[in-house]
Amino acid sequence: MGNREDLLAGARRCLEEKGWARTTVRDITAAAGGVSMAAIGYHFGSREALLNAALIQAIDEWGTETGRALAGYGAPGSTPAEQYEAMWARIIESFTTHRKLWIATIEALLQAEHSSELRQHLASGQREGRRGLAALLQGVAEDEVQDATVRTLGSVQMALLSGVMFQWLTDPEHSPSGAEILEGLRAITAAFGPAGEKDPADAKDPAGSAVDTVG
Repeated sequence: MGNREDLLAGARRCLEEKGWARTTVRDITAAAGGVSMAAIGYHFGSREALLNAALIQAIDEWGTETGRALAGYGAPGSTPAEQYEAMWARIIESFTTHRKLWIATIEALLQAEHSSELRQHLASGQREGRRGLAALLQGVAEDEVQDATVRTLGSVQMALLSGVMFQWLTDPEHSPSGAEILEGLRAITAAFGPAGEKDPADAKDPAGSAVDTVG
C-alpha cells in the first residue's frame, strides 16, 4: 500500500481502538507503520479530514455488512413473521461480531455535526437504507418501492434498527431478541387497532362527555 492507503488503514484502527476524539496525529502515523506526519497534510489536509475519510470507509463497510446480514433471511416456506424474526436474529448477531463497525457509525453521527461532507454521506446512506429495508420487507426490487412506502415502512424499520443497535451496544444482557421485537410490534399494532378504525375518544357527545351507554 502507498502512504495514503496506510494512513487510512491506520486511522481506521485508531477509530476502532481509541475513538475519534482521542486519536492524535501521532497515533495515526504509528498505526500506519511510521508514515510521516507531513503525509497527513499532503494527502488529506488535516487530521480531521483523514479521520472523516476513514469513518466514511467504515460506514460503507457497515452498509455492505448489513446487506449481507439481511440477504436471504428466513428458511424456505417460513411465514412472514418467522422470516422477520430470522432477519432480526441476523442483525443482532452482527451487533456482536462487528461491534467496532457499528460503534464507528455512532462516531460518525457525532462528528457529522462538524463536517458537511460526512453529514451528506450519512444522509445519503440513510436514504439508501430506508429504501433497501422497505424493499426487503416487501419482497420487491428497490426501484419498485413507492416513495411513500420508503418514508413509512422504510423509515420505521430504520428507526427500529438504530434503536435496537443502541440497546445491544450498551446493555446486551437486557436487550430484545428477534422474537421479542416481533411481539413488541404486535403489541403496538394491537394498541392502535386496524387502519381506519375510529378512536374511542371520538365516541363523545358535543359537550365532550363520554356517550352514555347505559340503557
